[in-house]
Amino acid sequence: MSDRQHSSSSAVVEDDDVLQFLDDHDPAREGPAAGQPWRVLIVDDDTDVHKATELAMQGLAVEGLPLSFLHARSATEARRLLAQEPDIAVVLLDVVMESDDAGLQLVRHIRDELRLKAVRIVLRTGQPGYAPEIETVQTYDINDYKTKSELTRTRLYTVLTAAIRSYRQIRALEASREGMEMIVEASAELGRLRGLQGFAEGVITLLSALLSTLPDGLVCVQSETDPSGDARVIAAAGQYSSLVNRPLRHIPMQRVRQLLERCLAQGEHVHEDGCTAMYFGLPDGRAMTVLLEIPRALDDLDQQLLRAFSSNIAAGFENVVLYGQLSDQAYNDPLLQLPNRTRFIEVLEHNLKSPDGITLALIDLDDFADINDAFGHRFGDQVLQAVTLRMAQQLGHNTAMARISSNAFGLLGPEELVNGDRIAELFNDPFTVSDERLQLSATTGLVRLAESRALGSELLLDAQIALKRAKAQNRGASQYFHAEMGVDARERFKLLKGLRASFEERRLFVVYQPQVELQTQRVIGAEALLRWRTAEGQFVPPDQFIPLAEQSGLIVPIGEFVLRTACFQIAQLRRNGFSDFRVAVNISLAQFRHHGFIDSLRRALTDAEIPGAALELEITESMAMEEVSTVMRVLADIRSTGATVAIDDFGTGFSSLSQLRRLDVERLKIDRAFVHEAQSSAAGATIAQLVVNLGCSLGMRVVAEGIETEEQRQHLLALGCHEGQGWLFARPMPADQLEDWLRDHQGGLTPASGP
Repeated sequence: MSDRQHSSSSAVVEDDDVLQFLDDHDPAREGPAAGQPWRVLIVDDDTDVHKATELAMQGLAVEGLPLSFLHARSATEARRLLAQEPDIAVVLLDVVMESDDAGLQLVRHIRDELRLKAVRIVLRTGQPGYAPEIETVQTYDINDYKTKSELTRTRLYTVLTAAIRSYRQIRALEASREGMEMIVEASAELGRLRGLQGFAEGVITLLSALLSTLPDGLVCVQSETDPSGDARVIAAAGQYSSLVNRPLRHIPMQRVRQLLERCLAQGEHVHEDGCTAMYFGLPDGRAMTVLLEIPRALDDLDQQLLRAFSSNIAAGFENVVLYGQLSDQAYNDPLLQLPNRTRFIEVLEHNLKSPDGITLALIDLDDFADINDAFGHRFGDQVLQAVTLRMAQQLGHNTAMARISSNAFGLLGPEELVNGDRIAELFNDPFTVSDERLQLSATTGLVRLAESRALGSELLLDAQIALKRAKAQNRGASQYFHAEMGVDARERFKLLKGLRASFEERRLFVVYQPQVELQTQRVIGAEALLRWRTAEGQFVPPDQFIPLAEQSGLIVPIGEFVLRTACFQIAQLRRNGFSDFRVAVNISLAQFRHHGFIDSLRRALTDAEIPGAALELEITESMAMEEVSTVMRVLADIRSTGATVAIDDFGTGFSSLSQLRRLDVERLKIDRAFVHEAQSSAAGATIAQLVVNLGCSLGMRVVAEGIETEEQRQHLLALGCHEGQGWLFARPMPADQLEDWLRDHQGGLTPASGP
C-alpha cells in the first residue's frame, strides 16, 4: 500500500489501499445507516492513545461519512462493549494490556464467540516482540498489524480507510451469507499458504469457487529484481495447465497474452470478452495478475465479492512475498541465482527415492583464492558467473546445480552428463571474463547415489572426501567415492572428536626422553613428548593423532599446553638441583606461523621463572625451508628469549644449504630412519655422515634419534655425532619418574645400560 498526500485535513485520501475492480459506485448505500458515521472502537490501556487517535482523525471522513469513536481501556471492557454495541466497523486493538496476549485473546473472542466476521481488526502494539508479525497474521483473523510508532496521521487514516472499505463491502454481502463466509475463509486459508506458487494456486481455486465457475485460469508474476524483467506463469488450471513456468511472452494465445500485458502495464484490472485479469501490486516492485475465464456476465454481487476478496488477500499477498524473500535468502545464492547448500541437500534427499543412474559431483575451482587476490573479488564473482553459465549451457536442464561454498558447485544428474570426463570438458576452453581470456581448471569428487547409503548431508561429505582424494592426486583430477574412503574419514573424525574431548578433560600428558652425550654418556637434557591415553585407558600413537590435531588447528592450544608443561617441569628440576639441564619441545608449523606464538613463549618462560637457555625448540626441516623472511623473523624473536633452536628430522627434506647457513641454529637432529640404516645400508651411512659433516662445518651440535644398540652408538660416535637419544639410554617417562631416573644417573650412563 502507498500513502498519498491530501490537500487539507478534511480531504479524503484517494483509494490506493484497496484493489478496485470496476467503477466506483455510491458508498453511502453501504454505510451502517444512511448518514450515520463509521463506528471505530479503540481498545488500549493507554489514555493518551485514545486522545491522540481521535485528535488525529478529527474532521476527516471516509467514503463521505464521518468517524465516530468508542473507547475501551481493557480487553474485558471491550468484550462488554462489543456485546452491547452494534455496527462497529473497525477495532483498533492493543496487543499487550492486562496480560501479554490480552489483545490476541480478544481477537479470538470477537471471531469465535461473538462471531463478528465483518468487523475489521487492526492490531497496534508498542512492544512488537510479544507477538511476531508473521506468526500473528497467519494464526489470528486480523486485517492489519502495525506498531504504534509507524502510525502517523496519514498512515492511520490510510489504514482506517482500507479497513472501512473492506467492512463496507462485506456488509453489502450479508444478503448472501455463503459468499461472505467464503471470502473470510478463503483469506484465512490463503494466509496459511507459504510460497508464492502455492498462494497463486489457491487464488485460482478460491476465486473460481467464489464465482461458481470451474477453475480455468492462470497467475503471472513479475519482479523488478528479475534480470529478464519478464513475467512468468507460476500457476495454472484448466485449459491453461500446460503454461506453468512459461514466460508471459511465450503464451501462444494472443488474446490472453495481450490482456495480461495490458493489465500489468496499466496496473489495474481488465475485463474483456468473458475473460478477467485482476492486478495485485506491492511496494517492493512485485506484481501479480490473475486471469480467469468467466463465461457469464458479472452481476453486482460478483463485483462486490471480487472487490472484497481483493481487499482481504492484499495482506496475505504481502505476507507471502515477505516469506518468499526470506525463503530466497535461506535457500538461494543471490550472486549466481542458484540453490545454496541447504536447498541442494533437500534435492539430494528427494533423489534418494530413485537413485539408479544418478551421480552427485562436487566441483571445486582450482586456485580461486589466487584469482581473487590477483584481480579482486568483483572479478572473482564474474568468474563464478561465467562458470555457472557454461555449466548451464552444456549440461542442459537435466541436471540440478547449486553453489555449495565460495568456489565449489554441486551437480546432480544422470551418469552420462555428470561424470569426470564431461566435467573436465567444461574447462577445456578458456573463459572470457571482462574481455580477458582465463584458463581455469577444477577438481571433482563424485558419488553414485545407488552405491551409497548416506543421507543428503552425508552424501555431500562423501563427495568432499572424494574431492580431497582427487586433490591429493592432481589438480584438475576427478575421483569417485568408495565405501572404504568413508570408513577412513569417519574413523578420523571420531578420533579427532575424542582428541578434542580428551584435551578438554586433561587426558593428554607429557613424557620426557633423556638425551646424552655419546662420548661420555652424561645426561644433558630431555625431549618433551606428547601422549594420549583414552578414557578406556588405551594409548593412541602420536603418529595417528598429531596429524589430525595439525589439520584441525587443535595443535595450537595443544602445543601451548606442552610448552608450558615443559617450562614448569624445567622449573621443578632446577629447584631440585638439576640446573644444567635443558628440555626440547617440538613446535608445529601451525604454532610457528601463529601470530601469538612468541607471546605465548615469553609468557611460559616468565610464568615458570626459568631462563630461556633451559629451553630448546625443535622445528622440522620443511618448516625451516619456508619463506625466508618469515622464518628469520620468528627465529630472531625466539633467540631474543634466550631459547635455542634445533632442526628435527634432518635429511628427510630438500634443504637449501645457503638458507640453512643463514638460519644459524644450534642443533641438527638425524632422523631415526638413517640411524637404523647407518650400519646396514651404504646410502643410510652416507646420509648420516653427510648430516654430521654438515652440522660440524656450520658449527652445530648433531643429535641422533632412535639409538637402540651399543653398536649404533659406537658407529655414530665414529662418524662424529655429538649427542643422542633412544631406548639404549632410556625410554620416554612421566615427569614423576624423570627426577628419580636423573638422580640414579647423575654420574652418567654405562654402555651396558638400556631399556
